Amino acid sequence: MENSSNSDENYDVGYQPSPCSTDPNDQSTMSGDSFVYCRTYSSTSVFSEPVDDHHSCCSEASPSCSSHWSTRRSGGLVPQKQALLTRLVTKQCKNSNADDHQKLDDLESLDLELEMMKERFAKLLLGEDMSGSGKGVCTAITISNSITNLYATVFGQNLRLEPLNPEKKALWKREMDCLLSVCDYIVEFTPKSHNLRNGAAVEIMESRQRSDIYINLPALRKLDAMLIEILDSFQDTEFWYAEQGSISANSTRMGSFRRVVQRNDEKWWVPVPCVPSSGLTEKARKHLRHKRECANQIHKAAMSINNSVLSEMEIPDSYMASLPKSGRASIGDPIYRYMYTTEKFSPEYLLDCLNIASEHEALELADRVEASMYTWRRKACMIHSKSSWNMVKDLMSDIDRSDKNHILAERAESLLFSLKQRYPELSQTSLDTCKIQYNRDVGQAILESYSRVLEGLAFNIVAWIEDVFFVDSTTRNQD
Repeated sequence: MENSSNSDENYDVGYQPSPCSTDPNDQSTMSGDSFVYCRTYSSTSVFSEPVDDHHSCCSEASPSCSSHWSTRRSGGLVPQKQALLTRLVTKQCKNSNADDHQKLDDLESLDLELEMMKERFAKLLLGEDMSGSGKGVCTAITISNSITNLYATVFGQNLRLEPLNPEKKALWKREMDCLLSVCDYIVEFTPKSHNLRNGAAVEIMESRQRSDIYINLPALRKLDAMLIEILDSFQDTEFWYAEQGSISANSTRMGSFRRVVQRNDEKWWVPVPCVPSSGLTEKARKHLRHKRECANQIHKAAMSINNSVLSEMEIPDSYMASLPKSGRASIGDPIYRYMYTTEKFSPEYLLDCLNIASEHEALELADRVEASMYTWRRKACMIHSKSSWNMVKDLMSDIDRSDKNHILAERAESLLFSLKQRYPELSQTSLDTCKIQYNRDVGQAILESYSRVLEGLAFNIVAWIEDVFFVDSTTRNQD
């Protein structure tokens, strides 16, 4: 009875005698007063970490102690723990299923990308000739077409100032990284001094990225990132776009032939920007002006790189063979007389007198001036027996500067430069198209096509911003 009363007293204060200490068969030296401390849920501090009673008891006591403790607890706790364990197992199963589905989606996406890479690699090797008969185009043209087509796929439907779709942005980055990776293997050998262990200095050849790619490709990548950043900056804007509609006014930019507001003609599909009835705020206009200036500078940089790459491309023999015999017949008598008789030639004054009314007229004039320029250069070099155009370029410095053909060629070059500066949105001339068509240099093809698409995107951004400014000014004038 005394033992029973002692046991009840120990239970009341939260202690339980250890079954191990009360076992009569136990031969250990542990005394009968030893016990295991078990904390109930009611005595757990709200500031402490929750402890699993079953786990804590089992970690310190024998299995018999664990079963003894479970029977002494209140009857409602065991079903609660079973329900908790059931929910935990169910949640783990759901998480496991979700992880499996995610892994399957990732594998499917990876397989899809792999198939796309296989397709592009096959087209690159076949030269876009799916028959496999070897009649495809060269690698340079294939890569150039791939960059142009990728630009049309990603940005072709993007006709407004808004962030690029995340999927298209990822597609653009992934595909361009793949196409531009070719440049990592276009190298040139340069001499380098190397010191041997005995102190002797020897000259060795090391490979590095070709100089034109080393200079221009990082710049183009930077311009690319800046253009994407400009589009991303138009997240929350005060203006929006209407899919259909028009503004009853016609306007053209000075020196540009792009129609800004009329949507009922050839540009009916272009969305029309809309602004609030009170117009844009000063903060919004300041943001637009800043982004327009940035895009304009990017356009100039991309155009400069493109012109530099095109100037380094070889002129095809087919173009030289198609040149007219007389530069005067190509350029026309009025322009020829002014270029030949004037002592101080002014290309800007000549362009003002021509009154060019359309982009088609400007492009036609550029083709005729360029053809006349190379005709006069060829005549100036006819005294030399070397006919290759690369040799002609090297011999230009030896020509008499007072030669008539040389003077006309220089003036034609300055006129062509002023024409392109006045109308920067001009399409490529016949010579540029011919160079791209017959180019075999893969590095030049990548630089030319990459700079060309960035130039087009920058020009479009500037034009879209000017559309918004025009609508804003029209709305303010109506008020």
